[in-house]
Amino acid sequence: MKKLFKSISGLLISLTFILLIAVDYVYASGTAEGAYTKSQWFDFAWKTFDVIILGGFLYWMLADKIKEFFVGRRQDIKDSMENAKKEKTEAEKKYREYSEKIDKASHEIDGIIDMIKAQGVTEKQKIIEDAGKVAQKMKEDAQARIDQEFSKASYQLRSEAVSLSVLMAEEILKKNITAKDHEVMIREYMDKVVNKN
Repeated sequence: MKKLFKSISGLLISLTFILLIAVDYVYASGTAEGAYTKSQWFDFAWKTFDVIILGGFLYWMLADKIKEFFVGRRQDIKDSMENAKKEKTEAEKKYREYSEKIDKASHEIDGIIDMIKAQGVTEKQKIIEDAGKVAQKMKEDAQARIDQEFSKASYQLRSEAVSLSVLMAEEILKKNITAKDHEVMIREYMDKVVNKN
């Protein structure tokens, strides 16, 4: 594009400069009254011929290059458009590939989330079951301790009841047995011991 602009601007500047020079000569060569002499007309014709020759020479020198430039530029534009189409096609292809990858990743993420939820439910169930087992074990342990404490308390109560009964029996016997009763009991006990041996 820059090459085209330089060539066209150079050509336009050259032609404008040549035409300005020719007009200046013609205008400057006029007399005060505005009439031109024969030599002035000849000079104008010669200068015009020079301009035409110079324009023709420039056309001969630059026409092929300008034509070649425009043809080359046209080909460059065509190639650029084809490259742009190829790049667009390639970009669309990559877009589809990335879209598919993103969709696939989204499905995988959804699967992972579902798996994590399922594992969470499983872990929750396991925790609940473990907590139930621990609670049952604690309940059983507590019941065993209660039974043990109850047995221990029953035993202590029996022991105390027996001790109290013995004490009460002693008190009753001490109050109700006389020395004579005591001697009778000793004789009976001695008779039994002697008879057995």
